[in-house]
Amino acid sequence: MAHSGSPASSSPAPIRVALVDDQQLVRGGFRMLIDSQPDLAVVAEAGDGLEAVRLLARVPADVVLMDVRMPRMDGIEATRRLLDGAVPEPGEAHRRGPKIVVLTTFDLDEYALSAIQAGASGFLLKDAPPEELLGAVRTVYRGDAVIAPSTTRRLLGHMASALRAPSPEVSAHAADVATLTARERDVFALIAQGLSNPEIAEALVVSEATVKTHVGHILSKLGARDRVHIVLIAYETGIVAP
Repeated sequence: MAHSGSPASSSPAPIRVALVDDQQLVRGGFRMLIDSQPDLAVVAEAGDGLEAVRLLARVPADVVLMDVRMPRMDGIEATRRLLDGAVPEPGEAHRRGPKIVVLTTFDLDEYALSAIQAGASGFLLKDAPPEELLGAVRTVYRGDAVIAPSTTRRLLGHMASALRAPSPEVSAHAADVATLTARERDVFALIAQGLSNPEIAEALVVSEATVKTHVGHILSKLGARDRVHIVLIAYETGIVAP
């Protein structure tokens, strides 16, 4: 189901949000919360992953809140298909696509990790406070911090031994990490600890613009999609210990 809105011409266009959950009451609650914010707008709703993939092929969204467990097609496969169908911007290595936040009911959920590995930009617990959910949508849209950093680190720490199992991908990531400069490695480690750009700037006593430049270089050198993928690589390569 697509929604249309007409934001005031004087204000910036709101962040377009799509809701994907098989429970209509859950979607309705999220929609009321998101539409109450002047800078956010729900543009589409779907009851399962298959419907989401079809709908978002014609209705553009910036951020997708995606339930991980749904009938017909789960959030992992839907995430993979949505991002596989996206097209890279000129000069970019990765397909842009929407930012996908996976919703789960418990924090040590292997499904959530699988969704991140499929391309999701983070995950949230369904019972997160309203302000945390709204903050997550804005943060993941900006890309300047990992959402729910402590929850994300707990999940990755729980799965660390599996993440570090030898594989061609882990070996390739280790080789990529070795190409980072000393300062980029400092920033990489702080991102992996869940720090935002302003927090990294304060820790390293540099400007936020400088941090942003380093983050761009790290994303490029590691072939990473976003910050949560950087965190994943840090756990895979043992830069961060659980």
